[in-house]
Amino acid sequence: MSEIDHIVLLARDLQEGSDYIQSRLGIIPAEGGKHPDWGTHNALVSIGPSTYLEIIAPDPEADTPKNGRLFEEHLRDQPYIVTWAMRTGDIENVHTRAVSAGIPIGRTESGVRKVDHGPALKWTLTDPHALPFDGIVPFLIDWGETPHPAATSPVAGRLRDLMLFHPTPATATQALDVLGSNLTVGEGRILISATIETADGTVTIS
Repeated sequence: MSEIDHIVLLARDLQEGSDYIQSRLGIIPAEGGKHPDWGTHNALVSIGPSTYLEIIAPDPEADTPKNGRLFEEHLRDQPYIVTWAMRTGDIENVHTRAVSAGIPIGRTESGVRKVDHGPALKWTLTDPHALPFDGIVPFLIDWGETPHPAATSPVAGRLRDLMLFHPTPATATQALDVLGSNLTVGEGRILISATIETADGTVTIS
């Protein structure tokens, strides 16, 4: 699971999303910070030494960015996994390979998250608005010298499996292969399902 950097759980309200994760995993997520370029804020739990689950929601105190709030058009009544991120230490080359293969992954850009105490976290990623294959194919992220959030987030358990489903599974799996992922996509309605081993047993979140 080392390739999976984090899983993104989208909620209409950050407290609602955090309460949902607490009810499922038994851990109170830690407040993350604000994404001024996206109009969102987040909370986190660790699900592995270098893997975490991010709860993300619109930030009601933020101005609407020129490109719109991240994931706003994908909000549902209940929290759900909207996409995931794949970690790479060679983001420019992987991005070039993806673009050459026709994967609509967007451009690379810098990300920033402001925190209440300490310096802002910075990273490089591909456009999270892109959601190739409806979010089944991940965006790429390179943390550079920034400490990984999994190391500083409350431990909720360990990710044991990530299952991906899409109406065109073969094409989506080919896209994952281009990115360097060994995951495969099953046929079905669009769905991302994470199986997490907790102190109280195995939990599946989708």
